[in-house]
Amino acid sequence: MSTRETILTELKRRGHAQACELAETLDLTPMAVRQHLYQMQDEGMVTCCATPSPGRGRPPKHWQLTEKSDVYFQDAHRDLSLDLIDSIRTVMGQDALDTLIAHRTQKQEARYGNAMKDAHGLKARLEKLAAERVHDGYMAEVQESDDGSLLLLENHCPICEAAKACSGLCKQELMLFQNLIGEDATVERTEHVLKGGRRCAYRITPSR
Repeated sequence: MSTRETILTELKRRGHAQACELAETLDLTPMAVRQHLYQMQDEGMVTCCATPSPGRGRPPKHWQLTEKSDVYFQDAHRDLSLDLIDSIRTVMGQDALDTLIAHRTQKQEARYGNAMKDAHGLKARLEKLAAERVHDGYMAEVQESDDGSLLLLENHCPICEAAKACSGLCKQELMLFQNLIGEDATVERTEHVLKGGRRCAYRITPSR
């Protein structure tokens, strides 16, 4: 079990803990544990809160898990999703499955579009989109290339198994990004997890 996984497991077991308490369990320095905690905080996996205490000095910080950390713990969601996809396709047909996926995409487009509406400029809009994708578990970020294009990188795919069973999810995702960007730029998928890529990457090239 990695240090990261051990920290998550300990927080799951305890409910909350200080970095020094975790460090003692892991036989690490508190600073080393904090580095892992800060990284996981940036990813939305853990949160920190200060606990009031009598006397002077800074109140101790306690760390606890967020709902996003659930992906690290075994559950039946994956099997349920795959079973539902298979059942819909078998009982209702591929057209019905495509309709449901399209409806899901419409809901995503409305939510993402609302988050992006006050951002000005292509990069700012992409950063708003990436922030929403982070909330959805994609570990997304925006990078700028030397040629002036922008990259939307998704370092994790929380629906990977479902996408393997239903290719329409990935197809709709590419269309979703293009619709959100509109005519300001062209969106091209340059890396794809389902095709052996380490991540999914999208090159956004501004229109000339």
